[in-house]
Amino acid sequence: MGFLIDIFTNKAMIVPGAAWLIAQLLKVANSLIFERRINLSRLVGSGGMPSSHSCYVIALATVIGKNIGCDSVEFGLACAFSFIVMYDATGVRQAAGKQAKLLNSLISTHFPGDEFNEKLKELLGHKPLEVFVGAVLGIIIGVLLG
Repeated sequence: MGFLIDIFTNKAMIVPGAAWLIAQLLKVANSLIFERRINLSRLVGSGGMPSSHSCYVIALATVIGKNIGCDSVEFGLACAFSFIVMYDATGVRQAAGKQAKLLNSLISTHFPGDEFNEKLKELLGHKPLEVFVGAVLGIIIGVLLG
């Protein structure tokens, strides 16, 4: 039982989880403001403003830095992990999303029938601003809750 209590009171798990949830809720709010509709799929979807991946990993690094110290190996590892995640979000996943958009366009143009009726997911990665805003949000949440 102590194991479960440790997990549910561990700030390095709770705070990044809260940061992720806040970022995802902001995506729903953005959908409501800019698309004039409630899009609950944004609660679990990737891509969009702000980057919940960036928010999560930066909140984790912030909590570790705040509680263990910015000169610790753990903080260094969390920062390295964060940079890899954010690079992947703006580089690899964004490129995959662009490829999916192009393939969907080609398929709908050249195969108008039902041969390929499943569209590829296009919103995978992030623009640099979305990653930046997610990172800033992660720092703020990490400082406030960590």
